[in-house]
Order: sequence, then structure tokens, then C-alpha cells
Amino acid sequence: MRRAAILGMMAAIVIVGTSGAAENRAAPDVRLQTEQGAPVQLAAFKGKVVLVDFWASWCVPCKTSFPALDTLHREFEARGLAVVAVNLDERRKDAEGFLSAHPHTMPVFFDPGGAAPTAFGVKGMPTSFLIDRAGIIRFTHQGYSAGIGAEYRHEIESLLSERVKP
Repeated sequence: MRRAAILGMMAAIVIVGTSGAAENRAAPDVRLQTEQGAPVQLAAFKGKVVLVDFWASWCVPCKTSFPALDTLHREFEARGLAVVAVNLDERRKDAEGFLSAHPHTMPVFFDPGGAAPTAFGVKGMPTSFLIDRAGIIRFTHQGYSAGIGAEYRHEIESLLSERVKP
């Protein structure tokens, strides 16, 4: 019920246009599930630049952002980018229908308990967080628009070029 309220609130405030907001806070170490149901902690990606994207099948901008994020995954994975696409659908079959209509190579994760969007402070759909190699959220994007791809690339290049402080 709580999850339904959170998703309903987010559906009411879907944001279509966005720009990256600078942040500087530790990413919450949320627990997710792989498509096969195996548990994964977000901390397992520490040492990589991580793009965490919250999406759902009912989110209209997600139909455009999902393939764009998959392109970023293919383009930057070998250089150290991990895309963590977190589905927020209440019914798994809704997500599976979306995924079958949107072929992808990036890994998709699920949050059956609905804790991850709350921990991150998600306010609209889709919302993405770019996390540096040290586990600090550096950029946030709410919504999706056509011009955001170049912004993502610039931010990802910047984070990939940074050295990790010991």
C-alpha cells in the first residue's frame, strides 16, 4: 500500500524536461534484485561510475529515456560506467511487457519493497542519479528531454576522467 502511494505521488508529478542538478551526498546502499531474483547491494558497484535510473512501464518519458540509457551503457561500460536501471512497477508482468518491447543490454533491477526511490528521494519519473567512483551522488536528472543525452555524456566523461582519492 505504501509503495502504491509513493508511485501514485510520482505519477502525479512526472517531469518531462530536465537538467542535471549538482549534488554531493553519499548514495544510499539500497538492496535491489536482478531479473533472476538475486539480491544486489548498490555498494557492489563502488569503484565504477554508476548511473542509477528509476523507471516504470507507465512512465511516458521512460519510453524514450530507457533506450537512450541503454545506448550510454553500451558506449561507456568498457570504460567503467555501470548503468543500474531500477524498475518501480508494482506488477512484474508490466515491467516484462515494457522490457520485451524495448530490447536492451543494460542490466535491469527490481525493488519489490519500494525502498530505493524513498532512499534516493525520487520525486518524479524517470529520475537518474550519476554517482562517482567513491559512491557520491554528483548529478541528478528528473524527467527526460531530447537534449539531455549530451549532458549525460559530458557528466559521464567528467566522472570517468576523475581519479579516485585513496
